Amino acid sequence: MLRVQAVAPPVQTGRLQDIRARGDLLVCIWPDYFAISYRNPRNGEMEGLDIDMARALAARLDVRLVFFETNFGEFMDRLEDGSCDIAMMGVGVTPARALRVAFTKPYMASAVYAVTTRTNTRIQAWNDIDQPGTVVAVAAGTVMEPLMRETLRNAELMVVAPPRTREGEILSGRADVFMSDFPYTRRMVLMHDWAQVIAPPNRFGDTLYAYALPRGDQAWLNEVNAFLERTRVDGSLARAGDRHGLSGILLP
Repeated sequence: MLRVQAVAPPVQTGRLQDIRARGDLLVCIWPDYFAISYRNPRNGEMEGLDIDMARALAARLDVRLVFFETNFGEFMDRLEDGSCDIAMMGVGVTPARALRVAFTKPYMASAVYAVTTRTNTRIQAWNDIDQPGTVVAVAAGTVMEPLMRETLRNAELMVVAPPRTREGEILSGRADVFMSDFPYTRRMVLMHDWAQVIAPPNRFGDTLYAYALPRGDQAWLNEVNAFLERTRVDGSLARAGDRHGLSGILLP
């Protein structure tokens, strides 16, 4: 008589178990995000609020930290294909993104600002932006792309994908202004004497920021939320915010 031996289904491990088994934490970053996840051109080192937090999370888990460089157009693909365990790069929370990734509790919030040149005589105030003949640049995949698609009525929208940059489009004259958040526009005025930042009259495009994880893994999400809460309680998140000039946009 033929006996059929039952084969046990493969054990499905969670991301947290995988991280501990591998001994490393794979973190998606965008290396051009000033004060968040930024490669300092002077020494090639990564720095910023989320770099500090990534190091603290890896230390909490007692594993090696590995950065995986990506951008806002691709980071969700990298979470889904397993290239990253988490994206720690100031990810804005949007309904469209929430369909593909899980978000931690938010830790930061920023309005949207405009950047133009000091010599641009057409763009001097917020109301000058959405006018016929104006070209408004946004980085592909950022929260500014859908926001400006929905908001602009008269100006032309330019979506800038790497390796092109919003700064390059402004300086070339192909765009008049680009939209970004507080950390990135702070970089512009600190590092470029040609840059002029225009603040909105109200908190235009106010966005919550959180860490993004693969969907469907509650244990991993719980672990990162517990980590975030601990950094709030022990003051390490506030100290990192202070260090990188972001205290004003951290959530309590």
